Amino acid sequence: MTYDIVIRNGQIIDGTGSSRFSADIGIKDGKISAIGKLDGDAKETIDATGHIVSPGFIDGHTHMDAQVSWDPLGTCSVWHGITTVVMGNCGFTLAPCSKEDKLLVMRNLERAEDIAPEAMEAGIDWTWTTFPEYLESLDRLPKGINYSGYIGHSALRTYAMGERAFSEAANAEEMDTMKNELADSIRAGAMGFSTSRTRNHQTPDGDPVASRIASWDEVKELVGVMGDLGAGIFEIAGEDTPRDPAAQREYHERLRDLAVDTGVPVTWGMFSSRRAPDLWPPYFDLLNETAEAGGKMFAQVHSRALNSLMSFETTMPFDKFPVWEELRAKPLSEQAELLRDPDMRAKLIESANAGNPNARRAVGVEASRKPAYNWLVVMDSIEGPHHSVQELADERGCDPVEVLIDEALKHDFKVFFRQPIANEDQSHVLEMMKHPRSVVTFSDSGAHVSQIMDSSLQTHVLSHWVREKGALELEDAVYMLTQQPAEAWGFSDRGVLKEGMVADIIVFDADRVTPTMPEVKHDLPANAIRLVQKAEGISITIVNGEVLMRDGEHTGVYPGKLLRGPLAQAAS
Repeated sequence: MTYDIVIRNGQIIDGTGSSRFSADIGIKDGKISAIGKLDGDAKETIDATGHIVSPGFIDGHTHMDAQVSWDPLGTCSVWHGITTVVMGNCGFTLAPCSKEDKLLVMRNLERAEDIAPEAMEAGIDWTWTTFPEYLESLDRLPKGINYSGYIGHSALRTYAMGERAFSEAANAEEMDTMKNELADSIRAGAMGFSTSRTRNHQTPDGDPVASRIASWDEVKELVGVMGDLGAGIFEIAGEDTPRDPAAQREYHERLRDLAVDTGVPVTWGMFSSRRAPDLWPPYFDLLNETAEAGGKMFAQVHSRALNSLMSFETTMPFDKFPVWEELRAKPLSEQAELLRDPDMRAKLIESANAGNPNARRAVGVEASRKPAYNWLVVMDSIEGPHHSVQELADERGCDPVEVLIDEALKHDFKVFFRQPIANEDQSHVLEMMKHPRSVVTFSDSGAHVSQIMDSSLQTHVLSHWVREKGALELEDAVYMLTQQPAEAWGFSDRGVLKEGMVADIIVFDADRVTPTMPEVKHDLPANAIRLVQKAEGISITIVNGEVLMRDGEHTGVYPGKLLRGPLAQAAS
């Protein structure tokens, strides 16, 4: 037999959690044709000696809905072994929405997901109104990796209600419009329906995004549409409950009953917090309780702290403070001169310590208030050690703000100040990762592009939890990043290396794989800014049977596909 590709001499970790084994893999017509000692010819042979061969990683929580329009390769995810992503989380999608009403959708995304409206305006060719039409447009785009996505509640509301979506309840006619569009979207291939009920999702004016105005009854009716169809997943960016066990329990019961009554799988993200360390365990009890009641529910968890990355090249906490605001409006070269001036330094330090009573409340990962300096670390390398700003200030006998200024100048502004927003306790992180009803995902790729860089969470699992800490076996880590998310989101033809499965495969050096340092780039449409991060140690990425990446460089092909939900697959 002549194969398109044969991968020889590698150690195969098949994604199931089973022990690695030595074998070759033959690929033909986009699928794994044979595994074993292969003697057939191949158009291309990949020597994987000394490397691991595994399924491509699957990321179930991204916001690449806008980015895919201008970035066919799928950065930064593709650099970290990701071959499939799920978009449209937290109720944020570009459809349904006509071109004439796109500013309504952009209003939902701009602050909540930190996506510059200028980039969206310049980079998106708006050719749709309905969500099925959006899927057709997405299907036609060149893609390096595979994409799938939910239909988002905020877009659905603005489609049905216009401006009223941001302030009022839906009437019966508007509910019918939403339910019909949702049903059509699930039939056309939407993976499900997503919403947000968290105060962290606001418009640029500080108002709630459209989905937050909806009542729980509206949410139930919409999820019920998927229940009637017998298809789709419900993803929710959690509801804010008071730190009251009774209020939290009432919310948990609503989630449990929704999953049980509709038969629709429910998923949400969870982090721990140093400010409320007892908040997360009841959510994981809820997973088991829901399963025992006959429902399906799974948590999305991270592999490290959720960090805000600040720098003088992007944003600093004091950018809107008096004195700072004028400074930060200048080019970096001029800022450098002023930061060296003792009188200016004194004014900046005084302003930073005084605070800004007129600053708007920070939401999510925004940096707009005085940081806790004992938690703020100087990140000038991946490996560390990373010292807190307070530690350095104590050693130097100076104000913490002066440390920020000195470190920025020392590195010509090429340094980050990393502040954990959640998941400070890494023992909690590991416990959540190991829970049988959780999935390691939640990169938020495509969103918060100047604030966080979590597209590397998968390579962090391999470098930190497997190689550095020895807390996970490599086979278990690969299972967490491949078969487990594939099963959670219903990708039945990928996520495992076996004959007949789609050939989404990566080849990596387990002794070298690691994220590299983040960088600041102006590579979005309209020269908008974002953080980017690459990886080392991944030699080959194969998507749908074609070599997409070789040693971190794009080969020039775009083999990615739109992955549609089960009703669309059955109809095709």
